[in-house]
Amino acid sequence: MCITISSSYADSIVKNNNNNEDIKVIKLTTNKGNIIIKLFADKAPETVKNFMNYTTNGSYNGTIFHRVINNFMIQGGGMLPDMSQINSNAPVVNEANNNISNKKGTIAMARTSDPHSATSQFFINLKDNEFLDKNNAPDGWGYCVFGEVTEGIDVVENIGNVTTGNKAGHGDVPVETIIIEKVEVLD
Repeated sequence: MCITISSSYADSIVKNNNNNEDIKVIKLTTNKGNIIIKLFADKAPETVKNFMNYTTNGSYNGTIFHRVINNFMIQGGGMLPDMSQINSNAPVVNEANNNISNKKGTIAMARTSDPHSATSQFFINLKDNEFLDKNNAPDGWGYCVFGEVTEGIDVVENIGNVTTGNKAGHGDVPVETIIIEKVEVLD
């Protein structure tokens, strides 16, 4: 009897793991176009949970891509158009040991020199940036990849080619504001 209950419970877990509940797809609506991103909840569960929290509570809506470095990455999720920071939650543990490389089109968490300092800011790689991977990182930690662009890489590339300058003490800021109008979960 106990084995049957355990078996039934295990079957329901397997079914839940094989359905689409574990696959999270989000859409970033920007003033430059839409970007669809598949999140890797199975490979970076705490990071995806953190990102989903900011997404579902609307924290990313109205933020900007505030740092753009051509042929490297576009960074957003932490600043408003006036360059003030959004309120952030506690930092998330660095899950860069998931062996997912910082390849073109992947999304990863931005952080300070503290490997476990990532909060709301993220970046999308414009090219393969393997030097950001845990195995290649000088600090031994790297940057946690937690998803990849599945549609809209042209939008990402176009953002990566904008003219940048300095604003409110920050460098590499797009001269024309690139607004993340809305971030939502797709069914």
